Amino acid sequence: MSVVRPLTMIGASLVALVLALALLADIVAPAATGGRIDMLQKLKPPSASHPFGTDELGRDVFTRVIHGARVSLASGLGIVLLTVAIGVPLGAIAGYRDGWWSGLIMRVADIFMSVPYLALALGLAAALGADLLHASIAVAIPWWPWYARVVRSQVLTLRRSAFVEAARALGRGDTGIIVRHILPNCAAVIVVQATLQLGLAILTVGALGFLGLGARPPVPEWGLMIATGRNFLPGWWWPTLFPGILLFVTVLGFNLLGDGLHDAIAGD
Repeated sequence: MSVVRPLTMIGASLVALVLALALLADIVAPAATGGRIDMLQKLKPPSASHPFGTDELGRDVFTRVIHGARVSLASGLGIVLLTVAIGVPLGAIAGYRDGWWSGLIMRVADIFMSVPYLALALGLAAALGADLLHASIAVAIPWWPWYARVVRSQVLTLRRSAFVEAARALGRGDTGIIVRHILPNCAAVIVVQATLQLGLAILTVGALGFLGLGARPPVPEWGLMIATGRNFLPGWWWPTLFPGILLFVTVLGFNLLGDGLHDAIAGD
């Protein structure tokens, strides 16, 4: 049995903390009371009544940062689910079936992977227009080849396994064999890949928001909050610092957790 590493536990704790903040945002920081505009309170430093200070519109930064956890996690999870939904079936088909289907899928994947994903995401986001949903789609589209390649390599190994041959002998169709027998054995690898990419997805959506190609005001998205707060640096640092810290903690947590899961599956 592999030993759980301390860094993995730290990552799991950070992820659990961010998930708890997202789920309990309405209790921890009610938006109705802390997120309203109050120009008389604009750019107030951190205090007992405003732990993270206020922004340029007098809104409580703590409230917006906490509710931003929901936005970032939802967008990151949506990206990963969309990428998995595209890449896993294509990878399974490419690995299970020989011939031109496999070659076509992998050549299309090669084309996508030949372009830096961030450059492609920027181009797609600019073409679709500034919006959080558009930004999520723009990030998801360049990533499906990674899942396709990982799943294909697993399927190439599993398709000649004894349990697959037994399923064929019992008259199972190709679709049933892939769905019921092969993909469940690929689940661990897919989960590790998804965990690692979830942090990167959140970071990339934040980067698009920072560049003005993601969420639009007044959505409390961390990248957008950092971009808005930088206009008031260095004198008023709190509107930028606190969303930056939450973004850093979230990405770090998913990266540490993903690395730990990878090591556990690899048997390190």
